[in-house]
Amino acid sequence: MDGTRVHFEVFIRKAPGGPWTLDLATENRAAALQTAQDLMSEGRVAAARVSKEVFDEESREFQSVIILKLGAAEAVAKAKPQADAQPLCVTPQDLYTIHARERIGRLLEGWLERNHATPFELLHRPDLVEALEASGTDLQHAVQKLAIPEAHARSMSVHELIRVFHALIERAVDRLLKDHRKGTLPNLDKEGFAAAAERLAQDPERGYLLGAGVAAAIAPARSWSDKVNRLLDLADAAPEKGPARGLALSTIQQPLAEILEAKPGITDILGKGRDLGANLAAMTRLAAYDSVEALIKLEGSVAKVMPELSPQATRLAQWLTGENFQDTRAAIGRRILRELVGPRRLCPGEAAREIDVLRALAMSLTAASGKLLPLEQVQSAFIARSKMLVTGDFVEAYLGSGMSSQQEVEALIWLTENVIGAGNKRQAGGWLKAVIASLRFEKEMLGGDENPGARLGQLAALHKSVGRCGLVPEDFHPIQEKLGDIGGHVEAHARLSQTVARANVPLLQRLTLLLKLASGENAPLGPAANRARAEALKLFRLDETRAELAAAPDQMRQVRDLIHQAGLAA
Repeated sequence: MDGTRVHFEVFIRKAPGGPWTLDLATENRAAALQTAQDLMSEGRVAAARVSKEVFDEESREFQSVIILKLGAAEAVAKAKPQADAQPLCVTPQDLYTIHARERIGRLLEGWLERNHATPFELLHRPDLVEALEASGTDLQHAVQKLAIPEAHARSMSVHELIRVFHALIERAVDRLLKDHRKGTLPNLDKEGFAAAAERLAQDPERGYLLGAGVAAAIAPARSWSDKVNRLLDLADAAPEKGPARGLALSTIQQPLAEILEAKPGITDILGKGRDLGANLAAMTRLAAYDSVEALIKLEGSVAKVMPELSPQATRLAQWLTGENFQDTRAAIGRRILRELVGPRRLCPGEAAREIDVLRALAMSLTAASGKLLPLEQVQSAFIARSKMLVTGDFVEAYLGSGMSSQQEVEALIWLTENVIGAGNKRQAGGWLKAVIASLRFEKEMLGGDENPGARLGQLAALHKSVGRCGLVPEDFHPIQEKLGDIGGHVEAHARLSQTVARANVPLLQRLTLLLKLASGENAPLGPAANRARAEALKLFRLDETRAELAAAPDQMRQVRDLIHQAGLAA
C-alpha cells in the first residue's frame, strides 16, 4: 500500500465574486466531473471547480490539485463557513427526504449496484441494513466522504461530524430493526396493498411504514425490470380514490424514479444494444408517451427515429402520462438532459443519422415541454448539443467523401436548419459559405452535365433554402449573393433569357418562362433573374402580348402572379 487515499471534491460559486462552497465529495472522478458540468449547464451556479484530494496517512494531511474549472473560476479568498448552510440530518426521518436519498445514492452507488437495490429500499429493508453494516468498509467510507465536505462548510472537525452521523445511522437502524421485530411493518402479501394504504392513510409515519411494505414486496425481484413490474402491479392494486390512493402512488414512485434515473435500471427496461441516440429516443417516448405518439402520426421523421417500446415499457409509459408519477417523469427528463449536454456522440459513425435523431428529440421534447421539462432547459440542452454538430470533426465525418459540392451544400443547409443557438447557426453558416465560395462548387455549376436551365433551377432551390435555414440576414445574404453571381455566369454563358425570348414557341409560353426565371423560381435572384426580368418586360409591352392575355383569362391570372413575384407590377 502507498499510504494514500484519494477522493474528488466539487466546489460551486452561486454568484460571480461569491465564496466557494463544497457541493460534493466522492471517490468517483467521472461523477465529480459530470456533477460540475451538470450544475453549470443547468444554470444553477456561476462557477464550479473539481479538485483531487490526496490524503497521506503518514502526515495526516490533504494535498489538493484542481483538475477542472468552469465559469468564473478565478482564484478568490477561501470561502468562510456560510451561515445559510443546509441543516444536517438530525432525525431518522430526515434520511427519507428526496435530497437525502439522492446523496445516499451517490455515496453508496457501488454497494447499491452490487446488491441490486435503490436508496429507498436500503432505508426500508432490514435485511439490506444488516448487510450494509456487515460490509464494514462501505458504510465507513460513505460516512467519511460525507463528513469531509460538511466539516469544511461548517467549520467543524471531521471526527466530530463522523460521530454525529454514526449516531444518526444507529438510531435509524435501531428504529427499522425494532419495528421489524415488533411486526409493525406491513406485509403486503398478506394484507394487500390497498388495505394497507387505507389503514395507514392517517398514520403520522404512513410514508415510512407503507414504504417498508413496498420495499419488501419488490425484494424478491431478480432484475430491475422485475422490480418495475412489481411496482406497477402495486399501482394497479392501489385504492381507487381518496388520501389512501395519493399515499399509495406517491410511495410507489419513489423507488420507481430511482430505478429509472439510474443507467442500469433504464437500460434493463428499454433494452440493451442501442446507441445513445436510440436510448434517448426510447426514454423520450417513455416519459412523454402521449406527445410523442401524436407527433409520430404527423411527422414521418419522428416515426422513423422513435424505437418501439416493449409491452412492459408501454405499460409503464401509460402510467407516466398521468399526474401521479410526476417525479418519475422528471427523473427520466433529468437523465435525458444530462446525456444531451454530455460529451458522448448520439450515433457514433453515423453523422447524418445523428442529425435526424437530434431533430426528432427536439420536436418531441419541445412538444412535451411543461409536462416533462421546462422549455428553457430543453432549449439550453439542445444549444449545448448543437455546438458539437458544428465542430470540424463532426462536419468532416458528416460530409464524408464522394459527395459532389452541390450535395455538400444541401447537407450543410440541412445541418444549419437543425442546430439552434445564434453562435451555432453562425458557425454552421460559415461552413456553408466556405463550400459555396469554393472554386470546386463554381466549376461544378458552370460546367455540369445538366443543361443550363436545370443548373439554374438547382441554384434557385439552394438560394431559397439558404434563406429558410434560420441564419440571420447578415449571414445568409452574402451566401445568396454568391449563388446569384454563379447563376448569372451560367445564364450569361448560355444566353438563356435571350434564347427564351426569341424561341419559336407561343408568346405567352415565352413570357411565363421568363417570369419564372425573373421571380427566383427557376433561377437564383441576381444577374440571371435581372436579365430575364428585362426580357420579360420587353415582351409584356408588346400589343400582341396584351391581346393574347385578354383572350386567355386563366393564363392572365398566372402571369399576373408571376409579374408580382418578379417585381414588374406598376
